[in-house]
Amino acid sequence: MFDFFIKGGPVMWPLLLCSLAALTIALERLVFWIREGRTINPGEIERIFRCVEAGKYDEAATNGGQRSSAATRMILAGLEHRDHGFRKSMEVAAGVEIERMKQGLRILDTIITMAPLLGILGTVTGTIQCFNLLGTAESGDPRQVHATAGIAQALITTAAGLVIALVALIPFNYFSARVEKATRELEHIGTQLQVAYRRGLTHASDKRI
Repeated sequence: MFDFFIKGGPVMWPLLLCSLAALTIALERLVFWIREGRTINPGEIERIFRCVEAGKYDEAATNGGQRSSAATRMILAGLEHRDHGFRKSMEVAAGVEIERMKQGLRILDTIITMAPLLGILGTVTGTIQCFNLLGTAESGDPRQVHATAGIAQALITTAAGLVIALVALIPFNYFSARVEKATRELEHIGTQLQVAYRRGLTHASDKRI
């Protein structure tokens, strides 16, 4: 395996860095989503909604005091700033949570694009060297054999770059889908909270009457 790596030439080193970076990001995001899944508590969110509908905003904040999930943090951000921009506060909090979910995906996307290009670069530079060697070699010169073998070796970087891109594409698409799903869920919860908040205002005004 090491001999295969060395035959690829200097470009194999940045390709190795790309593969290590992609693996690190994929593992980190996997751990992130496992932890995120464990923090989801539908019962907690339902309790907050009931308190909001009843106009009991302080009690709602107490029910979500642990701020364990992205949805809870978004809800509490809206409630804490309800007098100075309820909807806007939720949107900002949701944006922060979505950025947390997207962390590392831009780098992974860059690696997917860059790895094949690095592979092609290695192949092109290796092929140029081989043709230069063929151009200076005379008929029957052993260097012709080495040059022909070198062309095959130059293709190693292209193969390596494509493999890295294809493997990195799987976690990228998976985690991107998770972000899109979580975004839709936050939008849905945000809409529900706005409805509950309006009911809470109506309930509070009815009490005063």
